[in-house]
Amino acid sequence: MFHTGGDWICGKCGEPLVAATVRVRYLGATLSIELLKCPKCGTAMVTEEVATGKMAEAEQALEDK
Repeated sequence: MFHTGGDWICGKCGEPLVAATVRVRYLGATLSIELLKCPKCGTAMVTEEVATGKMAEAEQALEDK
């Protein structure tokens, strides 16, 4: 993935990424979160904000169970 001034581009396909709901599995639980995703190959990008925010909170909640 790389950034071209305004859009994130898929490094594999060269397509601009689009916002999409992506299903993520962790510790047997499935979460649906909004990520940037390549419309051609389906590769999703987890931003630092999502990884350290929403996903970190969900990870902690699942591990505490």
